[in-house]
Amino acid sequence: MLKKILHLPPAVGDTEQPVPRWAMRLAYALPWLLLPSCLWRLPFAVHFEMGQLHDRGMPPLWLSVPYVLSLSVLTEVTAILAIGLVRGWGEVAPRWIPFLGGKPVRPMAAVVPAVLGGLVLTALFSSVPLGGDRQLTVFGVTESVGYLSDGWETLATICVTPLALWGPIIVVLAVAYHRRRKVTKA
Repeated sequence: MLKKILHLPPAVGDTEQPVPRWAMRLAYALPWLLLPSCLWRLPFAVHFEMGQLHDRGMPPLWLSVPYVLSLSVLTEVTAILAIGLVRGWGEVAPRWIPFLGGKPVRPMAAVVPAVLGGLVLTALFSSVPLGGDRQLTVFGVTESVGYLSDGWETLATICVTPLALWGPIIVVLAVAYHRRRKVTKA
C-alpha cells in the first residue's frame, strides 16, 4: 500500500509524461528545506552573530545587508526553479519569456545546467570531518566555528545542515527529468 502511494504519478499534470510522485514531492519540498538556512542567515546582515564566537570583523551594513538579503533570495529562487523539473513550464517555456515563450525546452538545456549546478552545490556545501574541529571543504581545511552555548550550536546545525542536501536533490530531480523526457522522445 505504501509503495503504491509513494510511486504513483499524480492524477493530473501539465507534463507530457507523468511525473513520479516522489519527484514532485521532493521538488516542492526543496524551497521549504532551504528556508531555515535563509532565515538563519538574515540576522548576520545586521551584525547579530547568532551565538557564534570568532574574531573576524563584520563588513559595513551598506554591504552586509544587500549581500545577505540577495543570497537568501537567490537561494529560494533557485530552489523554486527546481520545480520546473517536474512541471510543464520545464518542458515548454512560459509565454511571458521574450523570444522563447511557448517554445519547447530541449531536455539537455535543462538537464546539463541542473546537473552541473547540483554538483557545484554538493561541493560547496559538503565537508569531510578531519577531527580537532577541522574539516576539509572545497576551500581547503577550515576550522569549525565556536558557539556561546549548545543551544546556539544546535539551532545552527538544524538550520544549516539541509544545505548539504540541496545539490544531491537537484541532481536526482535532473536525472528523473531526463529519464521522463527521454521516454517522450522514444
